[in-house]
Amino acid sequence: MFLIDRWQPTWCMMNSLLNQMKKRRIALALKQHDMMLRVGISRQQYQRLESKGNPRLDTLELVAKGLQSELLLIPREKLDDVYAVLAGQGLSAAKEADKQANTSQRLEDDPWQGLLEDDE
Repeated sequence: MFLIDRWQPTWCMMNSLLNQMKKRRIALALKQHDMMLRVGISRQQYQRLESKGNPRLDTLELVAKGLQSELLLIPREKLDDVYAVLAGQGLSAAKEADKQANTSQRLEDDPWQGLLEDDE
C-alpha cells in the first residue's frame, strides 16, 4: 500500500506515508476512533500519528494491518514497474518485449514446447 517517491527528501516521504494512511482509512470509511479497535491505539494517538507522527516500524505494521494493507520495501529498479501495475498499465513495454524474446528463444531450443501438455 505505501509507496515512496524516490525523489522526495526523508521528511516528505514520511508526510506522504501519513497522507496515504489517512486516504486509505477514509477509503475504507473508517473514523480515527475506529482505529482503536483495529490497531489498539487511542483516537488521540492515531490522530497525532496521522497529522505529524513519527511512528515506529511496529506501529506502522499495526496500522497497515488495521487498514487491510501491507508495508513493502520496493527496490528502486522495480519501482517504475510497481507504479505501472498499480496504475493498471501492466508491465512496461520493455519488460513485455523481454518476455517475448525469452519465449522465442525457448521455442527455438524446443519447437515442441507446449504442444503436448499433460492434463493434470
